[in-house]
Amino acid sequence: MPPRLDLSALIRLQALRRAGGAGAAPVHNPALTEVTGFGSNPGALRMWMHVPPDLPPGAPLVVALHGCTQNAAGFDLGCGWSDMASRSGFALLMPEQQRANNAQLCFNWFEPGDTARDGGEALSIRQMVAAAVRRHALDPARVFVTGLSAGGAMTAVMLATYPEVFAAGAIVAGLPYGSARNVPEALSAMSQPASRPAGTRGDAVRAATGHRGPWPRVAVWHGEADRTVVPANAGESARQWLDLHGLADAEAEARAEAPNHRVRAWRDAAGRVAVEDHRIAGMAHGVPLRPGREEGRCGRAGAYLLDVGVSSTHGILRFWGLPAGGAAMPVAEPMAAEGPPPGRAEGPDPRAWMPAGAGAEGPGAVIARALKAAGLMKG
Repeated sequence: MPPRLDLSALIRLQALRRAGGAGAAPVHNPALTEVTGFGSNPGALRMWMHVPPDLPPGAPLVVALHGCTQNAAGFDLGCGWSDMASRSGFALLMPEQQRANNAQLCFNWFEPGDTARDGGEALSIRQMVAAAVRRHALDPARVFVTGLSAGGAMTAVMLATYPEVFAAGAIVAGLPYGSARNVPEALSAMSQPASRPAGTRGDAVRAATGHRGPWPRVAVWHGEADRTVVPANAGESARQWLDLHGLADAEAEARAEAPNHRVRAWRDAAGRVAVEDHRIAGMAHGVPLRPGREEGRCGRAGAYLLDVGVSSTHGILRFWGLPAGGAAMPVAEPMAAEGPPPGRAEGPDPRAWMPAGAGAEGPGAVIARALKAAGLMKG
């Protein structure tokens, strides 16, 4: 029988192969402050916040979830979330993964213990939201969540397991809720997602809590040249939320916001856009950005933070009904950069774990031999 796949071990092996065993230096971002004592924290995550000075009571809260190999500070600097929080007047919450939980700093969006209501990482993030709303007198009816890749998949988890908490969300290069319950299923979903009926996708969310609505509004963003989490996942995510909003058979409104940016939108019976599907032509795996300090720009390019002339940060805020303008805040300079250089594919690539010419052995034997050689498996 092939050995049981252990994601943390496999990802650690991948990181060792890529970086020669050296860990990336962490990013320090003075715009963020760590918060402790927010709850029982069963997922063992860290909590970072940016609360603009003089933020009035009743302000919105945005939750932003980083991708693999990233931390909260670097993701914020890249996407410009704390900058936009100060420009637009909302509080920012950034949960952060720890290497003890996942060696590549991915949120564990495929682990049943971390993706069910009232347990694991999902409950830790819910506790952070409750603490932030309480401590800063924020508006509980205007809580929003977004994330990239593993953070995008974890965004889907939060929308599914706590739909009453979030007014809306945005899944960036992520996967629909219920895509995987173990490592092999996660890898398969990333590269070859199953095409499921809308009702099946919607039922996965309904089964998470028994909730029957109202449902959060959801925007999906994906690069059409993404080979790490293939674009078909965006269609499956949109189909999931269209079913929940009763729009599975509805006609989409199509528009082009830029030569490389096309959008489909579906409106509910009240005329409000309930689901949006954004595709960026030619873009690989990452967050679409338009970096800079001028109006309509924010953030900076880096690993999985891609300058494609389209600011998803601004587009997501507009979809949520939050302001997306104002003067930029002073630049928060990082002390060090985190993650692989731009252009590197994020996330588990099974080919990176297999030596050349080893295909005839079978995947179980190859993985076992590679793990033993790296000292990551006994036997």
